[in-house]
Amino acid sequence: MAEDYPFKVLPACARSSQWHKLPMEVVAVPTSNVVLSQHQHEFVESLVESGRYQNASEVLRDGVRLLERGEVEHTVKIAVLRDAVQTGWSDLSSGRYDDIADENLDDFIGQLGARAARSRSAG
Repeated sequence: MAEDYPFKVLPACARSSQWHKLPMEVVAVPTSNVVLSQHQHEFVESLVESGRYQNASEVLRDGVRLLERGEVEHTVKIAVLRDAVQTGWSDLSSGRYDDIADENLDDFIGQLGARAARSRSAG
């Protein structure tokens, strides 16, 4: 008889009349008071009134997320710049550089820019 039934039979726990009652867990969330300038307050309120956010806390949490992302990007950029500086100093110490006369410097920098643009468009 079960073979003739077109639907899968659910286990007893899924057929229980209580299946939709999920346990509610209370999680303590730290709260903070913040002082905003009038301009910041109006900006937060306009975002909430626009419907983009449900309340001021959502706006501030989103702002903190953006700051966190910016901090990570800043840290990565600084690390890349430090590596580039180290490479430059190593190249200089090893004699891997071109000595450019002052009167040719603008032309040399222009050529570097053109070469960088070509490599970007090719890559």
